[in-house]
Amino acid sequence: MWSTTHPLFKQFRAISGESCCNSEFLRRHARRLVREGRSGQPSKALPVLRRIIDAGVMPELGVADLYAVRDTLQLKHVLHTLARELGFAGWETCKHDIDSRGMEVLDRYRLEQGQFGDFRQNWFADQETARAWQQQNGGYLVAYGRQAVAILAD
Repeated sequence: MWSTTHPLFKQFRAISGESCCNSEFLRRHARRLVREGRSGQPSKALPVLRRIIDAGVMPELGVADLYAVRDTLQLKHVLHTLARELGFAGWETCKHDIDSRGMEVLDRYRLEQGQFGDFRQNWFADQETARAWQQQNGGYLVAYGRQAVAILAD
């Protein structure tokens, strides 16, 4: 059976001596997303711009409109998007509460950055199916939107 504990926890502890600061991680991730969102390559920019629109940060714009003015994308837009994805009303609320939560709350973003790349991954269409599979086989579950992925670590 695969381990059901967080596969990166020991690595984070070794680097920082304690669990990482969630708000600082989100800021760094948001800076990366701003660069991608401003990119001239549609394959990099469009996924970020779609997330901003899906989060309702710029409801007056469509994807094509936002792509046309992507150079105006700011860090505050992406931080607000990430906060909404995490279930907060906005970044101001998120930054005051996110550091009191466990590091696993940001696993979706660690997955996006490829931090689980050294581990075998098993993707599922929904979280219920993933939980049922986990009960039989183990693995550390990461929610990714409506989908889920089992990170398989020895």
